[in-house]
Parts: sequence; structure tokens; C-alpha cells
Amino acid sequence: MYTADTWPIAAKMNFGSRTETGEDIATAPLSVWEDQLLQVKELGFSAIDPMDDWVPLVDLPEERFASFRDMCRDLDLSIPAISVGRRSVVDVRNGDTNLAFVHDLIDRGHELGAQVINIGFMEALTPAQEKALWFWLAPGHVCDPQLRPLAIERVRELARHAGQYGMQISLEMYEDTYVGTHDGAVSFVRDIDRDNVGLNPDIGNLIRLHRPMPSYQEMFDAVLPYANYWHIKNYIRDEDPETGTYMSAPVPLESGLINYRAVIRQGLRGGFTGAFMVEHYGSDWLGVGATNARYIRQVLRSALRTIDPFAADGDSVRSATSPAGGSSGGEAAAASSY
Repeated sequence: MYTADTWPIAAKMNFGSRTETGEDIATAPLSVWEDQLLQVKELGFSAIDPMDDWVPLVDLPEERFASFRDMCRDLDLSIPAISVGRRSVVDVRNGDTNLAFVHDLIDRGHELGAQVINIGFMEALTPAQEKALWFWLAPGHVCDPQLRPLAIERVRELARHAGQYGMQISLEMYEDTYVGTHDGAVSFVRDIDRDNVGLNPDIGNLIRLHRPMPSYQEMFDAVLPYANYWHIKNYIRDEDPETGTYMSAPVPLESGLINYRAVIRQGLRGGFTGAFMVEHYGSDWLGVGATNARYIRQVLRSALRTIDPFAADGDSVRSATSPAGGSSGGEAAAASSY
């Protein structure tokens, strides 16, 4: 059980795989890792998501991995979840390797105290995507429907492994994948039919696309009941159906198309108790992420006065004068760290 102040809100470690001087981040001096973690800490974060496009946790030798773990502990930075990017477990060329990678990450994630491993079915950027101002504006990988049964089987396999540690698998919504629409995502997670598999309702991945989209409210209505981890970001979006023109750009959470004050409250009423990961593309991604984290905490603070997502009886509504949390929130925060 969390309070607004102890709810895990992680920074995506978006520093990249190279240091500022061009070194491989995996073999860079530990002082480089510390500097990047301190930048996050100084902006008020108490949690990170060390996504696999940053320090490659699976590939680190034991000594380097232990140094990473100890550094996070010393800085009091918890790791509620770890995300995997473009490593689809049904990639035709690399699926077996990617599956083994996620298995290894589950083991190392457990050592770091992670509760969730977030995966998707995205694959490597195409040359056109690499050249585009925003990669999502160029066509990318489209999942093969014939591989859907294999994808379900492999997610179930990962869920069994994660379940041995009491961990969950979250499936990130992303265009043209098996969880690329709200209906497809719900159908997919239902077909997997495992208690520790849910959805990452990253609707920001969809509203940024220059193509027709259902309303964000329609999409959230469908997927929020299955959410167990939440990559959260926002975009402005404009569209002209008569000419077929679209425009989108990344903005802070409170400034974009999605009304996250309403959507977060909706998620809490439905029983969402997972961690958030703030994500932003372009500009000062870390500074905007910190702004987004503060915004989420303010929304949580007001929402938890009247909404109890942890209610055992399913009744999420409480009196506005009742406490929203208490000492148990601190206990939960301690349990979710190391």
C-alpha cells in the first residue's frame, strides 16, 4: 500500500549506451554511472527503470553488476520495474536470443528488487525510422499474425519464470504489434490467461502516430482494468479528417491531448496499484520527466483522499476526510526497494 509520497514513479534512464565522450556505457568508469544516477536523484526521483538501451544489466560481469546494485542502494534509488525495448521474443532472426535475454533479466531484476519486467513486440528501427525527426513517423515493424500463438506461448513461459520470484510481466502497447490496439491488447492478455501478466497502457505510443486513432478515452476504458505497470507520456495531437493531415509532438503530461488527471484517477478507481515510469522524447527529457513525476504525485495526493485502489473489498471510494495511506505506505516503499 502506497501513499502519494511513496508511490513508485521511476525515471527512464535515457542517457543512451554511450557516454558524453563516446565511451561504451557498459565498460565506462563507475563514476559515469554514478554521475548519471545522481542527476536523476537531484531532480527528486527515488526510483529508476534501467531500460536495456542504457547499462546492459544482463551482459555485465558479476563484479560490475554488484557495483551497479550497490550504487543504486547507496543512492537510495529503488528499481520497481525494468523495461525491455526492441527485443521481441518472436523476432524471426533473434527471437530465441531475445527470449533468453528476458529470462536472464528476470533473474537479475529479482536481485535488484524489481517487481515487474516490461516487454513488447517491437523490433529494431528501420533505416527510414532512424532518419526521421521522430522515429514513429516512419513505417516500422509489423507483427506477423501467424506468430501470435508462439508469442502467447513464450510470454506464458516468461510468466512462469517471473512467478517463481513473485514478479509480473507487463506487455507494452505499441503500434502494429499484438498489443497495438486496445481491442488487440485485451484479447492478447486474455488469451495468455496468467495472473501475473498485465498491460502497460502506454497510449502515448499511439496518439503520437500520424494516422487515424480511436479516442484516448475509448482506449483507456478498455485497457486500464488490465494495467500492472505504466509508461506515461503525453503529446499534442491535431488532425484534419478532410485532408488526412496529422500533427503531433511530445509535451509534458499536463499539456497534451490526454487528460492524465482524469485518467490516473480512473485507473486508481479500477484498482491500479502499479508503478509509473515517466518518459519523454526530445528537449531536456530528464527535466521534463521530473516535472511529470511531480505532476503525478500531485494528482495522486488529491485522488487518494477519496479513492482507495488497495481496497480489499473492491470498494475504491472512501470519505474525503479519511487518511490516504499512513505508515503502511512507508513499509510498502521499503518492501519494494532492496
